[in-house]
Amino acid sequence: MKFGVIGTGMVGSTLAGKLISLGHEVKMGSRSASNEKAAAWVKQAGKGASQGTFADAAAFGEVVFVCTKGDVTLDAVRLAGIDNLKGKVVIDVSNPLDFSKGMPPSMIPELTNTNSLGEELQKLIPASYVVKTLNTINCEVMVNPSMLQDDSEILISGNDSNAKSKVIGILRSFGWKNPIDLGDITTARGTEMYIALWMRLMGVLGTAQFNFKIVK
Repeated sequence: MKFGVIGTGMVGSTLAGKLISLGHEVKMGSRSASNEKAAAWVKQAGKGASQGTFADAAAFGEVVFVCTKGDVTLDAVRLAGIDNLKGKVVIDVSNPLDFSKGMPPSMIPELTNTNSLGEELQKLIPASYVVKTLNTINCEVMVNPSMLQDDSEILISGNDSNAKSKVIGILRSFGWKNPIDLGDITTARGTEMYIALWMRLMGVLGTAQFNFKIVK
């Protein structure tokens, strides 16, 4: 399968690398087609890896991952091109965090409680199928859940059942055994707001390599 990855940071490069290891083709997109981080990733990833602009990545991918910082996600997707994403599954792993005052970050007010970044992204690209997932964990755990001592949970939100089924297949290829479908895209409010607690837990635990487990 062909994937587009919008974003060149740790999350984007980790997900892109995992997809390459699974035999997929991946184009990493950034604001510049000659982005140095993307070029370094392509060199390291090897066969099946390529780079381009946000628009190039969006046009290339059958499925597109959005891996940008939350405060620039909507702008990045606008640059990617709404038409380039039409009819495609768009997996949003970003969180509405404001790092302008340092750590720990605060939540972007207009994207919390009664709204979410996932919802705003779906409004921006109404002809695409936005699925929110993987935003509640560190990027290393995203692609290797077995690095944790016990099985744990991953959550998904989205309006389209077929799109979510496709994403569940991708998650299982990463090693996630039982993804939990929370419902429509409004349920992304819960997973995005959880990240505020996640940041505090990271500080207390002294590691980003953890997740939650549902116990009934």
